[in-house]
Amino acid sequence: MSVVGEEQLVVFKLGDQKYALPIQETQEIIRMTEVTRIPNASYYLEGIINLRGTILPVINLNRRLGLPEKEVDEETRIVVVENNGQQVGMIVDNVLEVGRYSESEVEPPSSMGDSADYLKGVVKKGDQLWLLLDLNNVL
Repeated sequence: MSVVGEEQLVVFKLGDQKYALPIQETQEIIRMTEVTRIPNASYYLEGIINLRGTILPVINLNRRLGLPEKEVDEETRIVVVENNGQQVGMIVDNVLEVGRYSESEVEPPSSMGDSADYLKGVVKKGDQLWLLLDLNNVL
């Protein structure tokens, strides 16, 4: 039973920072799989995967956000999101939890300068900060 005004987020890590996406934009989370590279693709496009018969483009979220990339390991996941009717996989370092937040815990991204394009805001959870991604600008 959720409290009125609370939203759920999928919380994941890129490097040492926690990021979050609204659960309604997230379709599923799968283990890292072999990605087929595509020639002349965007620098952040890792390639494509076949997900139960559907061909999905997969982006490297660290690369897309200009963050240091980490070697793929047991923790690496592909978060499958849907944005404007298109499914896309995003490689993340580690999926942590489904967290809840309320509007009162969100700060606008204006305080973060240029990188704020990719962010809807910052969720303050106790002493933690979750950067709330804006899929429209990331994809």
